[in-house]
Amino acid sequence: MIRRHFFLVAALIAVVLMLVVGGLKLAFGAKDASQAGGAGGRATSVSQMVVGERPFTDRIEVLGVAKGRQSVTITSNTPELITAVHFSDGETVRKGQVLVELKADQEDAGVSEARARLAQAERDYTRWKTLADKGIAPRATAEQYLSALDVARASVGTAQAQKLDRVLRAPFSGRVGISDVAPGMLIAAGTPIVSLDDASVIRVDFSVPDRYLRTLRVGLPIAARPDALPGETFQGKIAQIDTRIDPATRAIKARAEFPNAGARLKPGMLVKVSIDQGVRDGVAVPEAAVQFEGTQASVYRIAKGPKGMIARRTEVDTGISEGGFIEIRAGLKTGDKIVADGLNRIQDGAPIGGGQGGKKGEKGGADRKAG
Repeated sequence: MIRRHFFLVAALIAVVLMLVVGGLKLAFGAKDASQAGGAGGRATSVSQMVVGERPFTDRIEVLGVAKGRQSVTITSNTPELITAVHFSDGETVRKGQVLVELKADQEDAGVSEARARLAQAERDYTRWKTLADKGIAPRATAEQYLSALDVARASVGTAQAQKLDRVLRAPFSGRVGISDVAPGMLIAAGTPIVSLDDASVIRVDFSVPDRYLRTLRVGLPIAARPDALPGETFQGKIAQIDTRIDPATRAIKARAEFPNAGARLKPGMLVKVSIDQGVRDGVAVPEAAVQFEGTQASVYRIAKGPKGMIARRTEVDTGISEGGFIEIRAGLKTGDKIVADGLNRIQDGAPIGGGQGGKKGEKGGADRKAG
């Protein structure tokens, strides 16, 4: 009985020892494999390039809203009934053209009454002046009737002005918008009747930081790119620069004008205006070669390792982006070799194999060679 128990215990101990030894072999085997891969293990094949220079355009870009040279919404200053509409939606009208007529019965009667009083005042003054000239009537009486004549003339002008308020005219030449007014409609004072825009020239007001004050000048060429018209660029110039800098934002306001002969630009469009300050050469890498983590950017520079070439993560200071390339202000220099793309397949210190090396980038572009 004791012998049988002894054999069972011995067998159990042997199984435990086998499990422990197997686990240790697996652990040390994985560690050795990891070390072998990190120090001269299988190299990763990536696309490489030699850093070169490329021209970049210094550009100020800000957003603005387009508006016509002149824009207004036609309204009435008094509540009244519309009797006639003399325009069609979207029609081009000229300055002074009658757009809408309002009911003016009382105004017509007022004009007639004022003219009748003026005629009577003229007769009275003529009669008393004749008597005064003959010495029959006092000169002061004739002067009183002259004053009454002046008042009557002013009354006619007032009555006519009140009647003109019932005729709404275009204050400038332009194009009217869509309107819902019609004869017989009663409108309140200030009710919008129709919009009128002179869009032969489009204006865009924008603000830029005061550090660009030396760059701005009247007549400076400027480009506009509307969000609603992707791929289209409109050329114009700066027409006005404000006389003051906003003390809260430290920005100065400017106004650009763009010819709009084809009426492609519409008032109210959101546009991006840009001012080119000049072209300069800078160290450049493809956008695919740069990793961004928050505000920090980095690239993988190819350097010599203990047993060959490795990818070394290098932080860089980036500038503007243009044409698929990013300007590198610090962290790289011309002639450095970097990983061009496929950054998700490598880590810092990973071996790089294949010996692929792009030619040194020529001035004006960075050449790349696929591995």
